Order: sequence, then C-alpha cells, then structure tokens
Amino acid sequence: MAINWFPGHMVAAQKKAAEGLAEVDVVIEVLDARCPAASVNPAINAMRQARNKPALKILNKIDLADPKITEQWLAWFNAQEGVRAIGLSCKKQGESNKVLPEAQKLAPHRDGPLKRLRVMMMGVPNVGKSTLVNAILNRRIANVGDEPAITKLIKRYELTDGTWLFDTPGLMWPKIALETDGLLLAANHLVGVNAYIDEEVATYLAEILLERYPESLTARYGVDPAEMDGPGVIEAVAQRRGFRIKGGGADYEKAAVTLLLDYRNGALGRITVETPESRGVQLEALEIRLAEKAAAEAAAEAERLAELERRSPKKAN
Repeated sequence: MAINWFPGHMVAAQKKAAEGLAEVDVVIEVLDARCPAASVNPAINAMRQARNKPALKILNKIDLADPKITEQWLAWFNAQEGVRAIGLSCKKQGESNKVLPEAQKLAPHRDGPLKRLRVMMMGVPNVGKSTLVNAILNRRIANVGDEPAITKLIKRYELTDGTWLFDTPGLMWPKIALETDGLLLAANHLVGVNAYIDEEVATYLAEILLERYPESLTARYGVDPAEMDGPGVIEAVAQRRGFRIKGGGADYEKAAVTLLLDYRNGALGRITVETPESRGVQLEALEIRLAEKAAAEAAAEAERLAELERRSPKKAN
C-alpha cells in the first residue's frame, strides 16, 4: 500500500515557507530519531538548497531510539555538505539549550547586536517541532498535540537575545517515492491516521522487529519470535492479550494498534526502524526500479513511433 498524505493547507504553507527562507540564516529541521531519513522532507531540502541555506538537523526523541544507531545517523548527516546534526529529546529539561548555539556555528557572520541570528524551524508533522519551539522560548506558544498537523500558520518570535525564530507548520510532500518511507512515517505517527491501515503498518513494523529486535517482542508479549512472520506477530499479540471479535476470532486490528502504540511510547524499548545501511539498500533498489521504468517507457514510445511509421502512407518515387 502506497501511503501519501498532503492536506490542502500544506500547499500554501510550503509556498510561504519558501518565501520566508529569504529572511533566515539557518534552517533547523526536526527529524524523528527512530526513522531519521524517512522523516526528512525532500521539499524542505530543495527549498533551502535553492536559497543556499545551511541546515541543522535535530534528531529528536533519541530517548526512544537505539543509541548505537543514532550515532550512525549523526555521522551520516554530519558528512553532508552544509549540514550539522545533533540528537536530543526536546521533552528533557535543558536539552533545547543546545539548539541555537549549534545553529550559530552554521552562521558565524550573524553574531552581534546588528546582525542577530534568524532561524526557521521546519519538519514533517508530529516530530516534536512545536514542543521544541516552546522549550526554546521557555513558554507555551506553539500548540502541541498527539495528532499530526496541529500548527497551520507560520509564526515569528523574537528571543531575549535578539534571535528571530520562524516556526512553520509540519510539512509533507505530495508523493512519497519509497513505499517503505510511507510505512515508517505511519508507524511513527507522522502522517494522519486516515492515510493508512493499522494492520498493514503494524505488520511491516513487526517484520522489522523480528529482524532487528526480536527480544523486544519476547519481553513485552511473552512470545517466541522464532520462525514467526509479521502477520504471525499480530496474531500472537491478539492471542496473548485476549483480543477477540464477535464469534471468537482474533481481533487483528486491536492487536495491530496495540503493537503500534507500544512501539511509539517506548514500551518495546529503544528502537530505530532504519539504519544508514538499510537506507542505502532502499535507495539503490529505487534507482533500479526507476531505471527499469524509464527503459520500459522509452521502449514503448519507440514502438509507438515505429507503429506510426509503418501505418503512414509511403510517398511515391
């Protein structure tokens, strides 16, 4: 199932954000540390690169992510030109104090009473952007909620030191190229619930857990993951928790929601659902699929033109 979610208000918000980038020095993009690459919005990258703006990538929610893999992701992002990456948990006291000093390092020329730093906070919905904004401002200004796309307007705040902070709505992009990215975004509750089916997303998550964190399933549900597949995990959760529908059958939907919620709130432990290595494999596979598609389209077009040539009347000598 291809997952795409691009509510209408995001079109106008993206246009406003692109225009606003002319006024800022650094883009602060907040990512989910459990799926860092999947939660990168390619439209944000394109907008900031068009304006030649450096980016501070914030891997948020590191308290829920696998610390070893977080280090891999930080190295991966920090190797990119014009990018600096740090990890934090914006709900932890004092963690937000790291952000602006790190952003300042990307714009050393903006340091002084007449040249104050100007930053724009960006990211996909529900990555904790509003919570981070509130922590930086040290007061509740931005709306915070458990559903994606709470913030819908671009807002500007002046901090006590003269720094300007532009807060943007959570932004998605029209078409998610990698189907697995859509599943990872859904697993981490970064898209609206109307965009996906819980059982499909939970099954994909279960397959990742079986491959990388089988012990988390044993610890949480008391199951033996040996020789299980994704659907088998959902069924086992239903059986262990006694989830039944009328007639006595397993309630797979309730089991799927339980697995997703347990993962999201950290009940399964510190888990990261993608690695730089797995990302490379996915991108390589995508390139192959796109090349095959382009070749097939070119062949079809060549055949169409050849057929037109065959059917066209021949000129007499």
